[in-house]
Amino acid sequence: MKIYLASRSPRRRQLLEQTGVDYEPVDADVDETWQPDELPQDYVQRLALEKARAGFAVSGQGPVLGADTAVVLDNDILGKAESIEEASSMLARLSGRTHEVLSAVAIVNHETRVMTNVSRVAFRPLTAPEIEDYCNTGEPLGKAGGYAIQGRAAAFIVRLEGSYSGVMGLPLFETHLLLEKLQRHP
Repeated sequence: MKIYLASRSPRRRQLLEQTGVDYEPVDADVDETWQPDELPQDYVQRLALEKARAGFAVSGQGPVLGADTAVVLDNDILGKAESIEEASSMLARLSGRTHEVLSAVAIVNHETRVMTNVSRVAFRPLTAPEIEDYCNTGEPLGKAGGYAIQGRAAAFIVRLEGSYSGVMGLPLFETHLLLEKLQRHP
């Protein structure tokens, strides 16, 4: 079964390819603004659904998969780092603490289905020079929370409880369950 992927993320594409899912990417632009009083879990679910719906509107057919991931610390969403300064600030906040990574996946076809994975990631204490060196690699730019678990930041992680692929941006267990349900009930 072929699906459409409403994402520009190379990591999501890599993860789908890793599992052998036949997909075609489709551009789906959505406003990713966090709404006032919106809980982080509601935020990632809303964006995953909006991306899948936008992809469905563009492709004219389904099924379309959309996903969204957020790094959450103290009930505050740490968005994608847009500058070295922003990444540095986020990493300083994450240093020596445990945060959550929420990753929602949605499939839109004749029905809409959504699932969310919650992972807990513990960072070791980071020194200012370590943060500066990491930020100067450019790797944290455009990454939620200012880090990439699949990159150099793996050395910062003391413990991961949950889904490695979810922290990368696409929880494969939940994705597989949704695709399995889709095959049984297209």
